[in-house]
Amino acid sequence: MTGAYRTKEAAPQPVRHAVRGRRITSYDVARAAGVSQSAVSRCFAAGASVAPATRQLVLKVAHELGYRPNALAQGLISGRTNLVAVLISSLTNLYYPEVLAELTHRLTARNMRVLLFALNAESDVDAVLDQVFRHSVDGVICAARLSDKQVRLFNDHRVPLVLYNRAAPSASSVSCDSAAGEHELVGKLLAAGHRRFGLIAGPEDSSVGEDRRRAVLECLAQAGIADPPMVRGDFSYESGARGLRRLIEQGGSFDAIVCVSDLMAIGAIDAGRHEFGLRAPEDISVVGFDGSGPATWASYQVTSIRQPVRRITEAAVSMLTDRIDDPTLPAERRLFSGEFIAGASARLK
Repeated sequence: MTGAYRTKEAAPQPVRHAVRGRRITSYDVARAAGVSQSAVSRCFAAGASVAPATRQLVLKVAHELGYRPNALAQGLISGRTNLVAVLISSLTNLYYPEVLAELTHRLTARNMRVLLFALNAESDVDAVLDQVFRHSVDGVICAARLSDKQVRLFNDHRVPLVLYNRAAPSASSVSCDSAAGEHELVGKLLAAGHRRFGLIAGPEDSSVGEDRRRAVLECLAQAGIADPPMVRGDFSYESGARGLRRLIEQGGSFDAIVCVSDLMAIGAIDAGRHEFGLRAPEDISVVGFDGSGPATWASYQVTSIRQPVRRITEAAVSMLTDRIDDPTLPAERRLFSGEFIAGASARLK
């Protein structure tokens, strides 16, 4: 080390004197650089005040030793863990892998990390909330239905919360307008002359599925079509195939099948094609929802509503980080319109 690198603190020790054979700590860097441990911490803290010569020396020594700052230790100093919990049901729509990828990308860009909690069903939220709070996360993005009591728990623990494709009166939320999307889909089917409808809905504890189911029934009722045959699925391919099978075995004859997710629509198309000799759209129209990747494959080309995933996830991350920075911000709701995808699975005008 040359004199240019010396500080007012202890003289730096040769790098070879640092402890080897275990994880290098900030104390090892401080000893090798001849500075205090707090000076090392400031060198790795964004916006911290430190002399340029000291920063240059510390970074050089840290590189030579192979030191990387401990995120948990930094969190103790800053009061933040830089962890964001994401709660999501495994029995959910196909497009959620895209959502998770987008959320992870956008949070990583803000130097934050995702702590994923996968639920077997939306009603299992209670089983993971204690774990969420014990990890001292900075905030939560929740793609599962929460009761008012559960929302209050987040307020009690002072953990910012943003609901994804869900809504609650006292919580911030981002959503695709499922009701408007279903009205558009069903409206186009009605305009094309469809009158005999079947509905493959989602599980009862899925708020998104229920929003879509209610919108379909409302639109049909306005057209004078009450209580169409309905079965429930779990958003999976298998449940879509099973749903069409059950509708037909119950004696139904249909012009159109409305599925509340693309993957169930794909299952229904395959079941119709391979088990009943029904071609979509020549013999039966099938529509889905989400605009997921497989729905665009040439064998299916599902008529659907595409959710603006990038815009919704960017809004969710932005709203959450704003509330992490300023917990006094009031709750807000942002609603996004989906894009109609004509596809080739439905007969339309």
